[in-house]
Amino acid sequence: MQQLTGLDAAFLAMETRTTYGHIGSVIVLDAANAKERLTLDRLIEHTESRLHLLPPYRRRLLRVPLDLDQPYWIDDADFDIEFHVRELALPKPGNDAQLADQVARLHARPLDRSRPLWETYLIHGLSGGRLAVYTKIHHAAIDGVSGNEILTALLDVSPDGRDVGEPGEWSPGHRPSTAGLLARSALSLSAQPVRAIRFAGALVKSLPTLATAPGRPRVPVIDRFVLDQVAPREGSEVLQRTGLRAPKTPFNRPITPHRRWGFASVSLDDVRTIRKAFPGMTVNDVAMAMCAGALRRYLIDHDALPDEPLVSAVPVSVRSEEESAALGNRVSMMFASLPTTEPDPLKRLFATHESMRGAKEQHQALPADLLSDVTQFAMPAVAARAAQLAARLRIVERVNPFNLIISNVPGPNVKLYLAGTPLLATYPVSAITDGQALNITLLGYLGQLHFGLLACREVVPDVDDLVGYLVDELETLVALSTESSQSSTSAAVQSGASS
Repeated sequence: MQQLTGLDAAFLAMETRTTYGHIGSVIVLDAANAKERLTLDRLIEHTESRLHLLPPYRRRLLRVPLDLDQPYWIDDADFDIEFHVRELALPKPGNDAQLADQVARLHARPLDRSRPLWETYLIHGLSGGRLAVYTKIHHAAIDGVSGNEILTALLDVSPDGRDVGEPGEWSPGHRPSTAGLLARSALSLSAQPVRAIRFAGALVKSLPTLATAPGRPRVPVIDRFVLDQVAPREGSEVLQRTGLRAPKTPFNRPITPHRRWGFASVSLDDVRTIRKAFPGMTVNDVAMAMCAGALRRYLIDHDALPDEPLVSAVPVSVRSEEESAALGNRVSMMFASLPTTEPDPLKRLFATHESMRGAKEQHQALPADLLSDVTQFAMPAVAARAAQLAARLRIVERVNPFNLIISNVPGPNVKLYLAGTPLLATYPVSAITDGQALNITLLGYLGQLHFGLLACREVVPDVDDLVGYLVDELETLVALSTESSQSSTSAAVQSGASS
């Protein structure tokens, strides 16, 4: 039995009729070169052989009476793997657009909270001799990094598999009594005042550093309660923001239960070409600049480009080395301005670099466990009601602290196999909420960056346009980087000849 943290439980509390707390991934497989044909039975057998490496797969939720404390993960005595692993087939021709539509429909279905919170679908009929496996699991159980740990348990670096040890006999743990749960809750609640004092002390200590961080983009709320009172500062005209809200965009509206999903892969070598052409640039800077350019073009198409830069929330892992294999959520949030007001692609790239540098400095000034500590104080009974009230009153849309979430999840750079079938690509399928109808997540694998864009079907029906603009933006930056490198080389040659 393991208790959820406040942050884990927050992903349960956020769920409403239109908002779901699960995240997912789609792995595309090369079925034509599989060691053994991947069938539903084969996938079930493979998954079952590794359940001892996948603790969340056999755990379900147990609520504390009256929701007085965070719930617990307990072993599911009635675990049935055939309920969780399923199959379906795409109609001909089985193209990527059909795969995206099917994944969007599957992702728009909430998970059954009476069972372990995950599902896997083997998808046949994909063109080009390919298969796809879509998996969704609740965010309460994993974050991006621990999600990779789940994939690591299921995947191998050889088509012959590996020795994962004997699973042994599994027997579900003892379910605690109601009296026992209430006693645990009383003990936990008694420690809340001490936690609050420690949290406040750590936050106060960080304010001077936060207020004076050079290059820090102005961020709603933080500027109001920190900068204006501690140390007002001047910043770049491109990045500086005023006011309490991110600018209004079509993305910041209430969402429906329906989803759109788009995906694309780009060459990591192309991204590195840009990075090498401009010293100090990072792969993440280039990826964020691609997003800024694509969003700018999309908003211009819809006559909705704001006069101020968009604000992106960027999840950041705060796992220590000791926590690297732990499940659950160990994440914080960083805020960065996206220079969508800048029409020049190269200037936009440099402005993105400066924005990310300032955002990192600001984030480092805050306690690493800030988000975890804040959510730890809310009882589930209160948090769930607050989430429902916020949705009803459209609080996030009205406050609008940021425009969208952009997440970069590190991935493996070695060839992987699922049950002997080569893995071609892996695409993220994240989550959206009311007031945040678009999410962009990318994952690196084997020399490519794989983008997955999730959106509300009614708010961003043409998410494929955004996907195409991301690819176009990279091509533009590669061409400009090549020109810059050639100009620098020519100038160096001429300088050497003249001397």
